[in-house]
Amino acid sequence: MSRKIKLIWDFRGPASAKTAEHHEIHLKEYITIEKLPINITGFQILDEMYAVAYMVVTDENMIQVRDALKPHRGEIYAESQKS
Repeated sequence: MSRKIKLIWDFRGPASAKTAEHHEIHLKEYITIEKLPINITGFQILDEMYAVAYMVVTDENMIQVRDALKPHRGEIYAESQKS
């Protein structure tokens, strides 16, 4: 079984929630265009000035996605995370 990595884009400021929500749309579009076997994306509003968008990828897809989409950071994803 392949390791899963959560790639994260950070957004700050008063428009961070809307920006993160919109960024997830682009992540889903990228998955469709590239025909990637990825189905976990999302966004989280952490407070009124900070939100994140994310995509969970496997080791096999990580470098391709990282180089194309330039996430701000990444972390190992545990199946129990769900966000």
